[in-house]
Amino acid sequence: MVDDIRTVTPEEHWEQFEAAWTALLSYRYLGKLSPDLDADVERETMPIRHDMRNSTGGIMAAPLCIASPEPYWLDSQCIPAPVVMAYDVLDSARDVRQVVVHRDVIHLGRTMGFSRSRTVDADDPQRVIAVSCGMGVSLGDVPGDYQKVPNPPVAVEDSPSLPPLHHVFGARQGDDGYWRLPGITAEFASPHAALHLGPINIVLETAAMEVADAHAGTDAVQIDSWTVMFVRPGVAGPFRAEGEVVSGRSERVAVNLTLRDEGRDDRVISVAKAVFRRV
Repeated sequence: MVDDIRTVTPEEHWEQFEAAWTALLSYRYLGKLSPDLDADVERETMPIRHDMRNSTGGIMAAPLCIASPEPYWLDSQCIPAPVVMAYDVLDSARDVRQVVVHRDVIHLGRTMGFSRSRTVDADDPQRVIAVSCGMGVSLGDVPGDYQKVPNPPVAVEDSPSLPPLHHVFGARQGDDGYWRLPGITAEFASPHAALHLGPINIVLETAAMEVADAHAGTDAVQIDSWTVMFVRPGVAGPFRAEGEVVSGRSERVAVNLTLRDEGRDDRVISVAKAVFRRV
């Protein structure tokens, strides 16, 4: 069982948040640093390692979603949940070693928030790797007096031999050909006890790349566009990812994706759209 932060008292809220934030693997494993939430952090950054790249060395979409989650609505401001995240990849970033995120918070209302961002090369801030935008909802208010959390990243030395991200996040392909995430645990859950955007993006992109590669007849494809909509919270699992090519003989390969919670009557929790180009 994973504890839902909405069930604790205001006095227990930040203690519960620290436990959830430090248990969550998405940001710690990828090395994402958040200056508004993590202690002793000044910039929103993330390294780009071999396990964040495709077969040609180009950047993948899921790491960009983790580097720049949309909307930029902080856990210190409310209990946030994403609704839509959309990314356009402008640069495959083959020689980029770290990215920095520049935020534009458009509006944070009572229940809905909107933002957009630029993810750039840390060594060349004029080199834009991706642009993104998104909207989300507030699931509730939080107490004041938030204190930043010591949350050091997992020490991961970059290497071509790093395991793929979907292996680290527990995704496995079944005999039926579908990729699945296991039942929910604290490592993969948001503070409100739902499957986090990190593993959602990772397993959906894994399914997308497989069907795009098969359609293109090569694994030399690069993600250009990536959009995810969060329909319902994933609260049980296993979670099954389904992908289907919809572009026929087009110049680029478009894939529609669906993620279902098999432990909750197979209900849809997320849908996504991916557009690839041949490299």
